[in-house]
Amino acid sequence: MLSTMQDVPLTVTRILHHGMTIHGKSQITTWTGEPEPHRRSFAEAGARATQLAGALRDELGVTGDDRVATLMWNNAEHVEAYLAIPSMGAVLHTLNLRLPPEQLVWIVNHAADRVVLVNGSLLPLLAPLLPHLPTIEHVVVSGPGDRSVLDGVAPRVHDYEELIAGRPTTFDWPELDERQAAAMCYTSGTTGDPKGVVYSHRSIYLHSMQVNMAESMGLTEKDTTLVVVPQFHVNAWGLPHATFMTGVNMLMPDRFLQPGPLAEMIEKERPSHAAAVPTIWQGLLAEVTANPRDISSMATVTIGGAACPPSLMEAYDKLGVRLCHAWGMTETSPLGSIANPPAGLTAEEEWPYRVTQGRFPAGVEARLIGPGGDVLPWDGESAGELEVRGPWIAGAYYGGASGEPFRPEDKFSADGWLKTGDVGVITSDGFLTLTDRAKDVIKSGGEWISSVDLENALMGHPDVAEAAVVAVPDEKWGERPLATVVLKDGTATDYAALRDFLAEVGIAKWQLPERWAMVPAVPKTSVGKFDKKVIRKQYAEGELEVARL
Repeated sequence: MLSTMQDVPLTVTRILHHGMTIHGKSQITTWTGEPEPHRRSFAEAGARATQLAGALRDELGVTGDDRVATLMWNNAEHVEAYLAIPSMGAVLHTLNLRLPPEQLVWIVNHAADRVVLVNGSLLPLLAPLLPHLPTIEHVVVSGPGDRSVLDGVAPRVHDYEELIAGRPTTFDWPELDERQAAAMCYTSGTTGDPKGVVYSHRSIYLHSMQVNMAESMGLTEKDTTLVVVPQFHVNAWGLPHATFMTGVNMLMPDRFLQPGPLAEMIEKERPSHAAAVPTIWQGLLAEVTANPRDISSMATVTIGGAACPPSLMEAYDKLGVRLCHAWGMTETSPLGSIANPPAGLTAEEEWPYRVTQGRFPAGVEARLIGPGGDVLPWDGESAGELEVRGPWIAGAYYGGASGEPFRPEDKFSADGWLKTGDVGVITSDGFLTLTDRAKDVIKSGGEWISSVDLENALMGHPDVAEAAVVAVPDEKWGERPLATVVLKDGTATDYAALRDFLAEVGIAKWQLPERWAMVPAVPKTSVGKFDKKVIRKQYAEGELEVARL
């Protein structure tokens, strides 16, 4: 028996129309570094997105599923591209501006991008790449910047504002299949070439609904969210589309991502929510500790991309800001779980739930696979690799302009589940705790040591700013932990004191590191995660001054 419901496709176009009409008064505020930020209503942004779609089709010849790349900061124009490009039937391709040049070249060529939208301040990054990007036919520049760097290396160059000026604010939007490609994002390529994940209109729509649910971020048009997580990082965790769906105001930091400007914009613009990786909030905490600012408007911060040290949560609790842990990855759009504790608990009773990666929403199925390939129970103790599936989770990677999607055996199970590469446990009520990445767990004498547990414990020491732990070869045990530590300015804690501290907070004696190194900063990936492969390489090549206790 079939239902009697209408078959209306779930598309980005519907999000665009809804946001610019029902929530037309909501605002996108872009920080400029000037006394006043730039403000644009959803109605204005929607009209400009419509003009952009017309210009891309009529002036630049974008049709079908042509890929349109963006090399942009978080700002109103980037949001317009988020809405216009998928809605016209093309594919939005956000480029990670922090990747090495050779990876950016590989990604653009693999995706066969025809057009690139770029902020003027990023032209010095783009210009040297253009001679190696044969598929790029048009460069559209938004905002101030030295366009002379494009002379002789760029194809046709257009100014964003001139391109859309005077164009109609109506467009013959195509009726799209909801399973059609809407956007694509490449993994950061920490092992091998980056891999392309292609999101459908359906997956973006459903993911946006989940982001807006009370058990997730639960934001409404009364809220303003500070979108620090880059728009090139898994579509800014889905926030631009989700906010347009519900009218949540957006505060966009553009290129002003340093702790000082972030503290200033929070104090002046009073966002109620924010989203970014832990390193951003560690930097902001140091800033407001040294130069006090009122950041109390941020009732909640969604924090993900890497494990959040409990000590960081505690520090922000004292400032009246609640950090809420979430987990996800490029392949999961990215919302996979979020740590909202069950109802009816005291603050003390909530704490064990808050420090987990959270509970799975209805759209995400999860299982743990043991070393022998068996499915493990959700008992809070059995540790295995996390596998997930669901309507906003990738089932394959993009195979290139002329290739078929592919499913590597190390990334997908035979029955289609995504292998996340994360190792953890799940409680009977569905709360996930990740103990490590499969590639980072330390295998010592036949037992596993969690590098994440050691890092979180070390960052609980009052003198430690950052700490990263990696496995290094050991003749007796196979592998042992190496702890690299960044001390806070003005402190002089020694290794023995740090080792004693780990023992005092409950780290088992056999797990305590013997090898230690002080570093000026922990190397980071393009999205702000600890880059442990760099640390392992530095150790192997003798670049670290390692002490052994």
